[in-house]
Amino acid sequence: MNTATVLRLATLFALGLGSGALPAADLMENFDLAGGNADLASPQGAPLDQQALVRQLGEANVALLTQYGQSLLGQIIQNGSDQEAYILQEGVQNLASISQQGTGNQAYISQSGANNRAGIDQVGANNSATIVQSGEGLNGSITQYGNGLSVQVIQH
Repeated sequence: MNTATVLRLATLFALGLGSGALPAADLMENFDLAGGNADLASPQGAPLDQQALVRQLGEANVALLTQYGQSLLGQIIQNGSDQEAYILQEGVQNLASISQQGTGNQAYISQSGANNRAGIDQVGANNSATIVQSGEGLNGSITQYGNGLSVQVIQH
């Protein structure tokens, strides 16, 4: 792990957010992520618990998905190697999704509040993306195709 990864993990643990994995009420199968899935399209259809999916193909990928609250949906899908993805959600009816393909990509989503949606989609190598949202009804989306790209979205 590089220095940025170690610092990010240390920060999460220091805040007490990395105190252990929370059991997801329902680990969704990959076919549930296909288009037309009502749960992922609209958090209002979600049950009063968290749903999470982490799927990794490749080598040396890192993923951390932490959720506190009600009706939270989180997914991390990584295909490639040496990628990092982190999702931290707190609140009610929030949705976060990270999809990465390639090598050396990094993605981070942190959101709190209600009815927020955040999504990061990266294809390529050595890309970096961050979404931080705090409030109600916020929507953040990042799509990157290429190499060495970096973007940060912050909404309050």
